[in-house]
Amino acid sequence: MSGIAMPQPDEHILKRAPQIVAALREALPQDTVISDPEETRAYECDALTAYRCAPLAVVLPRSTGEVAAVMRICADMGVPVVPRGAGTSLAGGALPTADCVVIGTARLRDVLEIDTDNRFIRVQTGVTNLSVSEMLEPHGFFYAPDPSSQLACTIAGNIAMNSGGAHCLKYGVTTNNLMGATVVLTTGEIVELGGPELGASGLDLLGLLCGSEGQLGIVTEAVLRIMPRPEGARPVLIGFDGAEVAGECVARIIRSGVLPVAIEYMDEPCLRAVEDFAHAGYPDCAAVLIVEVEGSPDEIADQIARIRRIADELNPVEFRESRNADDALAIWKGRKSAFGAMGRLGDYICLDGTVPVGRLPQTLRGIGELSKQHGLEVANVFHAGDGNMHPLILFDANEPGQLERAEAFGADILRLCVEMGGCLTGEHGVGVEKRDLMGTQYDALDLEMQMEVKHAFDPAWLLNPAKVFPLEASAPYRLKAAE
Repeated sequence: MSGIAMPQPDEHILKRAPQIVAALREALPQDTVISDPEETRAYECDALTAYRCAPLAVVLPRSTGEVAAVMRICADMGVPVVPRGAGTSLAGGALPTADCVVIGTARLRDVLEIDTDNRFIRVQTGVTNLSVSEMLEPHGFFYAPDPSSQLACTIAGNIAMNSGGAHCLKYGVTTNNLMGATVVLTTGEIVELGGPELGASGLDLLGLLCGSEGQLGIVTEAVLRIMPRPEGARPVLIGFDGAEVAGECVARIIRSGVLPVAIEYMDEPCLRAVEDFAHAGYPDCAAVLIVEVEGSPDEIADQIARIRRIADELNPVEFRESRNADDALAIWKGRKSAFGAMGRLGDYICLDGTVPVGRLPQTLRGIGELSKQHGLEVANVFHAGDGNMHPLILFDANEPGQLERAEAFGADILRLCVEMGGCLTGEHGVGVEKRDLMGTQYDALDLEMQMEVKHAFDPAWLLNPAKVFPLEASAPYRLKAAE
C-alpha cells in the first residue's frame, strides 16, 4: 500500500484533450461535460483522500444511451474511462488519472419499476442505497444491503464493489440481491444480464460483473431483489472485559445455529470516541457487541434467550435488551456514528479484511500486537457476524512519515487476515489501496486468469486503469493493448 504508484499519463492523450472534449460536447447535452480544471478538481479523489489527481474531463450522463455514446468516443480515441458513483470508495476505486474521462452516475436517478408481486425494483444506478428502501417503505418492503455509507453511496458503486453492510449476515451482500443489470461495454455496446426472473439461463455473467470494480463495463440500470419488512426486530447490547472474549462470543453464536440479522463489534478505543461524540450510554468496557434478531415476538424472544445463555457463559459486563423503539435507537446510535466519531480524533485509514468467524479472537490479538510494533493506535469496529473486519488506524497526516507507517500497518493487518484463512477485502474492494497486495492472496496463475477475463471484456485496457491488478503483473496486457 505504501507509496501507491499510478501509471504516467499518456502525453499523446493530453495533447488531444481539446479534441476529446469537443467530441464529447458534440455528442452530449452541453451541461453534461465538465472540463474546467477548477471544476474537475472536485473529482480528483474519492474517500481515499491521501491520493489525488484531477481527470482530463468529467461526464455526467442522464441515460444509458448517453453513457454508450461516451464509451464509443473514448474507445475510438483511446481514452481511459473511470466510472464513479458517489465517490465514497475507501479503496481508491474511483481515483482518476490525468488522461482519463470520469463517467459519473449522479444524474442516473430514475426509479423505473416497482413490482412487489414479483419482489423486485428496477432503478438507474445513480440512486442512493438508502433511497431504495425509502421508496419501498410505503409498500412494506426493503432492500437488504446497507453499507455504513448508505445515505450517500449509490447502487452503481455497491455493484462495483459488491458492498454489504450490517445486515448482510442474514440477507447477503449485493451479489445475493442483484437480479439483473444493464451494462455498457467499453465499445459502447449495451447488454442485458439477468432480469426479474429467477434462475436466468446461460453463463452467470451477472455474478462475474458484481464486484468487478469497473473493470468490465458500466452498470446503468439494475434489477434488485426486495423483501417484505419483518414483523419485528430487536437488538441487544453485550459488553465484555476483553476484546478476544467478545470475538469468542460471536463465534459461539454463529456455531449455535442462531442467525441474527446483524452482529456488530466495537472495541474500547472506538467506544471512547463514540461516547464523547454521541453519548450513546455504552458501558465502560473493552468491547461491545450489538446483536439484532428479527421475526415474530415469540421468535425474537427465543433467539434473545439463546444469545443470553451463550453470553452468560463468558461473563459479560452488561447484557442490555431493548424493550421498545427508543431502546433500539439508543443501542444503534453509537454504532451508526462510529466512523464520524473516530474522525474527530484525527486522520485514519479504514480497512476491510475478512476472516473466518472462528478466527476472530486470534485476529484481534494479532492486530493488537501489530499496533504495538508499528506504534500506532487502532480501533476495531466491524461486521462481526461475517468476519468483515474494519480496523481504523489512527495517524497524523501532518507529521512526516506517519501516513507511510499507517499504510505499512494496514498492509500487515491485511496479510494477517489472509494468513487466518480470510481475504483482502470484504466490501470496500481492491481499488488502488490493496492492488499491490493481491499477490498475498493469489498466485501468478490466479491473477493471470482474472486478467484474461478483464482482457476479454476490455482488450484495450481502458476501463478503470491501475486498479485491482498489480502494475507489474498487468504490464504485458497493457503493452499488448497499446500495440
